[in-house]
Amino acid sequence: MIKYNLKCDKEHVFEAWFKNSAAYDEQRDKGIVSCSVCGSSKISKAPMAPAVPTKGNKQKETAITGTGQNEELVTAMSALRKLRQKVEENCDYVGTNFAEEARKIHYGETEERGIYGEATSEEKAELAEEGVEIATVPWLPNHDS
Repeated sequence: MIKYNLKCDKEHVFEAWFKNSAAYDEQRDKGIVSCSVCGSSKISKAPMAPAVPTKGNKQKETAITGTGQNEELVTAMSALRKLRQKVEENCDYVGTNFAEEARKIHYGETEERGIYGEATSEEKAELAEEGVEIATVPWLPNHDS
C-alpha cells in the first residue's frame, strides 16, 4: 500500500491509499479518484515529505508491531468496510443512475429510500447546486489487497 497526498483543481489537499503507483494512475485516469471535499475528479499528486525514521528503522518496527499509523490505517479501513456493508444491506444500488434517482427522491417523484451508486464530479456538483444532499464515501474492496 502507498499513501499519496492529492490535490484537486480547486486546491483541496487530501490523502488516499492505493495498492501501488500504477493503481493510482489507473484509477485517476478512469476518474474514480475524487476530492473528498468537493468531489472533483481532476486530481494530481501534491508535494509530500518522505517518511524518514529518526533513529534506527522505526518504520519497520511500526509495520511489525502494528502500532502508530499502521494501526490507525487498519482501524480506518475496517470502519470503511463496515460502512460499505451497512450501505449494501440497507440501501438500493442504482449504478450510474445515481444522480437521476437522487433527484427523483429529492423532488418527491419516487419513494424516499437510501440509495448508492456512481456519479461523475459534474453530476455531484449539479446535485449540490439543486440542494440534493449526497455524500461521497471511499469505497474499499471487501477484502485486503
